[in-house]
Amino acid sequence: MSANANHTEAYARAANAPAGALLGLGGVLAVVGFGVFAMLAMGEHADQAWRIYLVNFVFFTGLAAGAVVFSATQKITKGKWSGPIVRFAEAGVTFLPVAVVAFLVLWIGRDHLFPWIANPTPARGAWLTERWVFWRDLLSLIIVSGAALRFVMLGLRPDLLPLRAAATGVKRMKYDFILGDYTGTPEQVAALDRKIYWLAPVLVLLYAYLFTLLAFDLIMSLAPYWVSTLFGAYYFMGSLLTALTMLGLMTLYWRKRLGLEELIGRQQFHDLGKLIFGFTVFWAYLTYSHILVIWYGNLPEETAFLFYRIFGEWQPVAVMVGIMVFAIPFWGLISVKAKVTPFTFGLFALISFAGMWLEKYVQVMPSYGEREPLGLAVVGITLGFLGLYLVSYGLFAKLFPMVSPRLAEKVKEMVHH
Repeated sequence: MSANANHTEAYARAANAPAGALLGLGGVLAVVGFGVFAMLAMGEHADQAWRIYLVNFVFFTGLAAGAVVFSATQKITKGKWSGPIVRFAEAGVTFLPVAVVAFLVLWIGRDHLFPWIANPTPARGAWLTERWVFWRDLLSLIIVSGAALRFVMLGLRPDLLPLRAAATGVKRMKYDFILGDYTGTPEQVAALDRKIYWLAPVLVLLYAYLFTLLAFDLIMSLAPYWVSTLFGAYYFMGSLLTALTMLGLMTLYWRKRLGLEELIGRQQFHDLGKLIFGFTVFWAYLTYSHILVIWYGNLPEETAFLFYRIFGEWQPVAVMVGIMVFAIPFWGLISVKAKVTPFTFGLFALISFAGMWLEKYVQVMPSYGEREPLGLAVVGITLGFLGLYLVSYGLFAKLFPMVSPRLAEKVKEMVHH
């Protein structure tokens, strides 16, 4: 069979991705996880349930937005290597509307989460008030979600056009909505490209600015007298690293599931591995810069935040974060062979992904006091959010092509490089 025939079959499989496993597993995890959350939230462990809910909300929301931002960076830099895998990142966009709803649920438990509600902080003035925080964060999520959805839908148009006639039911309705009056004329193609290349940098800027606000409001405000202007960047850049590791794991999953070995090869693993390695180093740089500035400032209200996590009872968790997010991925992905070997690449990506979750845990939970053992609340609610993410991701895969032929064709000659 010719190479062109192989690619044609690959595109056909990608347009009808088998998403049943993701939907089934995700559905089970979501039902069980949020059943655990509901049980604990209505009982004597309500505080713990809401706090773990917050940890997972900031983790998975940052992950979903960061994944779409990765795609936007590829448009800005005109990156061709990512053509066969970029849709694996964009599929995370379907979690963002879920995140808006999850925020509304989060606000129900605000009295369990934010100490500045019961004990107002005069130094923060009107910045930390219930109404202002709620509307600021809700609008931030809606704006980023709207821009991300618009960006992904524009990119889908050329790939949906040839599939429209054969689509039926819900899929046809979605295709009609996204395509509108788009028929693929040269004028429309040129106009579409201009819109995408204009929207990409706007999305990146919105993500950086508005997710900084979310980091300040939902994490930093838990210690109302602690201030760090670097914390916003620390959050959204860490979320981008998390998105890259998830992209790596999904690339491994779909490459085998869809039989895309001819399209996704050494080039994609090598370049994605370099990105994960680079952002790992950058994460370590931001962490060191954060600690250094606070430490030489030597202000008790600032150093206490770090001291409690680095030298107090939370030290084992903080050390584990450093090992999982920096030490293991750094030394593991420093070699080319580890990057291009699927097993080692996936292993280090998974370790980093889990480490970034643990980082959010150590950012949030120490603000509430003594360390508690990892138990039902942590495992159950985390699996519930993971299930929601998998269900939303699976819905995207069920409705839309998981590989863009026009983008993948640009790197066919690079696959065997």
